[in-house]
Amino acid sequence: MRRLFGSVLALVLTVTFAQAQTAPPTATTAPATPAARRAPQAPQAQQPTYSVPPALKSTVTYVCGPATKGGTSLTTNSIYSESAPGWDLKTAPKLANGVCSSDTPYFFSIAVPEGNYRVEVALGGSADSVVTVRAEARRLMLEKIAVKANAGAVKRFDVNVRVAEFKNPDGSVSRVHLKPREYGNLNWDNKLTIEFNGTNPSFRAISITPLTGSHIDTVVYLAGDSTMVDQDSTPWASWGQQLPRFFQSGVVFANNAESGETSASFLSELRFAKVMSVIKPGDYFFMQFNHNDQKAGAVTLERYKQILTDFAAQVRSKGAIPVIVTAQHRRSFDDSGHITNSLGDYPQAARDVAAAYQIPLIDLTAMSKVLFEAMGPDGTKNAFMYYPANTFPGQTMNYADNTHFNSYGAYELARCIVKGIHEDKMTFSLLIDPSVPEFDPAKPDPFATFSLPNTPIMRNEDVTKIPQT
Repeated sequence: MRRLFGSVLALVLTVTFAQAQTAPPTATTAPATPAARRAPQAPQAQQPTYSVPPALKSTVTYVCGPATKGGTSLTTNSIYSESAPGWDLKTAPKLANGVCSSDTPYFFSIAVPEGNYRVEVALGGSADSVVTVRAEARRLMLEKIAVKANAGAVKRFDVNVRVAEFKNPDGSVSRVHLKPREYGNLNWDNKLTIEFNGTNPSFRAISITPLTGSHIDTVVYLAGDSTMVDQDSTPWASWGQQLPRFFQSGVVFANNAESGETSASFLSELRFAKVMSVIKPGDYFFMQFNHNDQKAGAVTLERYKQILTDFAAQVRSKGAIPVIVTAQHRRSFDDSGHITNSLGDYPQAARDVAAAYQIPLIDLTAMSKVLFEAMGPDGTKNAFMYYPANTFPGQTMNYADNTHFNSYGAYELARCIVKGIHEDKMTFSLLIDPSVPEFDPAKPDPFATFSLPNTPIMRNEDVTKIPQT
């Protein structure tokens, strides 16, 4: 979310726009779960709209300190606005000797239209640093990049920026029906936000290039629920928002999942139509639905199979590749320490659809069973949302959640997904970070040695009360 400094001032935060392609919203009709938000806002009665910034025509570069040829100066007074990039979310680093650094996390934002962007950062400074970089609503891009004092590391990653509006095939404009908790979310605005975190997070330059023309990437669209969504507040996490960390630049992950979604509501809220308006040949569409579909009165098995089948058909009509992901298990053990099935017949229904229509399948149900049994009943508490009272501000009660994950659990599940991508030989599997060893779910990473710096909590309320339905 790496080395060499010398004259490396220009770090390119590359921003690329995904070309909008219109597609039928869907022929299927439907019956009638967050991550680093802006500072707390008063409730809004209506879904917000945003003005569209000018498109980036080429790479723009920002340097810490005086301007250079091709690089615009950043100072401590470079505060983000719709007309000027800069420090955001009431944070700012110190600037000295051409380096931006801080002993606390800070955010950089730039107003850009919907699209895909390559970000390049020249990390490092005058002191040792270990930098973790996230984008938008806590998408993990770079993990703990260690840079020695007076050395440097240049890193690149690709980011999707989106808004709720989209064009229908007839040219009319529709909007995704966002839930009130999504209002103001960093995933749904006309700006690109980068979080610098870790130990003395430092950089010298950042560049942004629009991924258009010859720079267009494969895009992997994610559709699902709270176990896949870009959770917008510490300590919640999902495998979808950890996934980018395991890939080099050249592929974009566009996480359109949302808490509480079923396959049917993903359709009726126009989230699927939004994806179809921009998906292009060679892109991927990962769909993982189950946890909410199986609830009483939600989506019957037959309806579930039909929706997955329809999704796959429409994705294929665009020249893109559908992928079915079966849902991970809940933390549900029997007396002998084996995972019990709390997912009903939905995983098998998903497998049946994949087999019948020759759709690539990642069986996360099977892999998570192996993973959770390897962790054991007590060890899995380190992966799920289990926290004693007073772990977080305002949290006065113990919290125990057997469905949702913290960063450790989400990270391990993301490694399972990467394993599935590799084994299926998907085209973008060539971009898996070569520094990441192959993963065996029976041998999870030890919790004792796992760590990721927390994004600052920007909420006034108890974060364990954030709704996931």
